[in-house]
Amino acid sequence: MNAKRKLGLLLAALPVLVALGCNNDSKSKPSAAQTASDPDKIVKLAFVTNNPSQFWKISEAGLKKYEKEAKVQVDMKMPPNGTPEDQNQILQNLASQGYDAIAVSVIAPNDQLGVLNEVAAKTNLITFDSDAAKSKRLLYIGTNNFDAGKALGERIATLLPQGGKIAVFVGTLSADNATQRLNGIEAAIKDKKIEIVDKREDNTDRAKARSNVEDIINAHKDLNLVVGLWNYNGPAIAAAIQGLGKQGKVLAAVFDEDDATLDAIANGTIAATVVQKPFQFGYLSAKWMHDLATKGDAAKKALPASGIIDTGVTVIDKTNVASFKAELAEMKKSTQ
Repeated sequence: MNAKRKLGLLLAALPVLVALGCNNDSKSKPSAAQTASDPDKIVKLAFVTNNPSQFWKISEAGLKKYEKEAKVQVDMKMPPNGTPEDQNQILQNLASQGYDAIAVSVIAPNDQLGVLNEVAAKTNLITFDSDAAKSKRLLYIGTNNFDAGKALGERIATLLPQGGKIAVFVGTLSADNATQRLNGIEAAIKDKKIEIVDKREDNTDRAKARSNVEDIINAHKDLNLVVGLWNYNGPAIAAAIQGLGKQGKVLAAVFDEDDATLDAIANGTIAATVVQKPFQFGYLSAKWMHDLATKGDAAKKALPASGIIDTGVTVIDKTNVASFKAELAEMKKSTQ
């Protein structure tokens, strides 16, 4: 066979060889570690809250700080009605859209377990603020809610040295953070002659959050103190106490740093609030999501053995509310 004919046969066979090579490549997809280490990959990260409260503005400031440092984008999603169904829909949509990591404050961990595990099978799932310890999430970032509840319970015991009757208000008691906070309060007031006479849920309905407080205060003429477990419960409690003219007669101890809560502490309507560190929820969630999405197994090996990062709490009362408000104002500037 002459050289010219050999060259012709080789050129004729070349497309077939190329096609076979392409078919083999398509069957060998890159491993998770290879994909994670691809420097050109556009990383998709999402931060899913448990409701649309202003509380999350502070977490957003943490997200923004990390976005600037790492030059990434974190999409913030808020369930419009604060229901598990809303949150499930958001989580499932994100997972189907190929997000590389998702952080979520779980509304009802037991009820949402199936959806959480479905999402965890598709992407890197972490939790913040409200955990789902039974799920396949990789990490929880946030408050040790039992300890936070205990801190508030100890302040309640100080406010009621002779004992008394209290009532508790929250969006839903099935949320992990609500359950643990209440457990902590109960542990702290045990043997203090303090009785919880009622517990009311509002399912994140702001009008109901206030009317629940009004109803219980009117129903229990000897009620000494009311407790709000979620961020918006503080403002609802303050509005109810002021509307009923019960300032100084019914005390209040709550959670979180809503502006209306801090104003109510300054004017004496609310005695104290236990604040978390939502800025760290945002910043650390963004960092860990980014690491898990870009470093793969190396990031997973660096996770704390406990699977938890405790961001701690602070008790705010009339003595430190002004300085705390100034600090918050600085944090929120970064979201504007």
